Amino acid sequence: MASNPGILTEWPWTPLGNFKYVVVAPWAIHSIYSFIVNDGEDRDLSYFLIFPFMLFRMLHNQLWISLNRYKTSKGSGRIIDKGLEFEQVDRERNWDDQIIFNGLLFFLGSRHVSGGRNLPMWRGDGFVITFLLHAGPVEFLYYWLHRALHHHYLYSRYHSHHHSSIVTEPITSVIHPFGEHIAYFLLFAIPLYTMALTGTGSIISYAVYVTYIDLMNNMGHCNFELIPNWIFSLFPPLKYFMYTPSYHSLHHTLFRTNYCLFMPLYDYMYGTMEKTSDELYESSLKRNDEAPDVLHLTHLTTPDSIYQLPLGFASLASEPHTSTWYMWLMWPVTFWSMMLTWIYGRTFVVERQRFDKLKLQTWAIPKYNLQYFLPWQNEAINSLIEEAILKAEEKGVKVVSLGLLNQGEELNRYGGLYTRRYPQLKVKVVDGSSLAVAVILNSIPKETTQVVLRGNLTKVAYAIAFSLSQRGIEVPIITYM
Repeated sequence: MASNPGILTEWPWTPLGNFKYVVVAPWAIHSIYSFIVNDGEDRDLSYFLIFPFMLFRMLHNQLWISLNRYKTSKGSGRIIDKGLEFEQVDRERNWDDQIIFNGLLFFLGSRHVSGGRNLPMWRGDGFVITFLLHAGPVEFLYYWLHRALHHHYLYSRYHSHHHSSIVTEPITSVIHPFGEHIAYFLLFAIPLYTMALTGTGSIISYAVYVTYIDLMNNMGHCNFELIPNWIFSLFPPLKYFMYTPSYHSLHHTLFRTNYCLFMPLYDYMYGTMEKTSDELYESSLKRNDEAPDVLHLTHLTTPDSIYQLPLGFASLASEPHTSTWYMWLMWPVTFWSMMLTWIYGRTFVVERQRFDKLKLQTWAIPKYNLQYFLPWQNEAINSLIEEAILKAEEKGVKVVSLGLLNQGEELNRYGGLYTRRYPQLKVKVVDGSSLAVAVILNSIPKETTQVVLRGNLTKVAYAIAFSLSQRGIEVPIITYM
């Protein structure tokens, strides 16, 4: 929310919550129905493809979100070291609002704008017109609109909502108040409407232009630098026509510099290009994978747990123990993710946290809960854990914490298998049992004189019995033969 919200801040469908997609349903149903029942010239392929294109845009954005979180967790190319705040993740979870908004306008345009019906698959003249108009009027007008949005009146009422995110993610690019999105659509509609009026529009031209906007928006708001230096070395003038993530990151940290949409040409022309842009670009490219101080080694739980990782969907990651009906519709993706983990079979970085000067990372073993209960899988799982520990040793990690079933007694005796196999390890391998012991000990009333332990004794049970004995508490033990 902006610091002093103005009119048209909220989206019209905000009160609907997760049911907001119903506003698209009538149009989607009508486009599909019309395509099925009509034939010949009455069958409008361009109208029918609007809804699938909306779904494609959502998938495109989600892929950028996952890529950005994976790369920033690893550390290579990272621009800003600060982590994401929970408030930012919550604020940006409705990034699909702009796709719904655009989709509704595309449906309306297809029905009511002259030249919007029955578009051909391809026209070269319309394609050229689109990108000429983008490089000229769209980029120019956006530059001055953006500068106007940084005036204190508009900034406090609208644009400050976007700038609440200092550490940007790809979908930060579309987190704006509703009124601001109206202004942006009017700009981007210049090439689209011109194609319709001149009769030069085509399905590919519309799709490519909107995808280009999504691509550049997502890329420019990543928190890692991914544009290789050789591109600008091969064609130096390109630096005036394509920005980079580090270039736009300076706009979010310094606020009154690097205003351009996608083409820095206008910042150069009007003297608003930050002088340290090239320096930050070069330093970001040189950053290698980060070596954490503490590494937590976990694993996948169920096949659909991939969606609940920080790399997946924020809405599902915030509620990891719940299941939604639409996840059943994603079974093809779930199946192929299982195949990928089986074929790739390597530990991967899940997330990164920073507490003052302490750097932490979470890595995941590509194995599911079920596999930990299959004895013939033990060797493969231990091999992956061992490989991760040795890799952590090379990176200079100080502590490796074995999470979930990675610390099983029958699997590796709480990690003791690796410390015996590699006695010269500098990294400390812990299993979290000491924390469990501390929780149990603190839950026992101070006036207790006797505690009975029964069942098969584990490492945790031995530690509890030892600690209680040191306190002078009697500990009878009942075991089963």
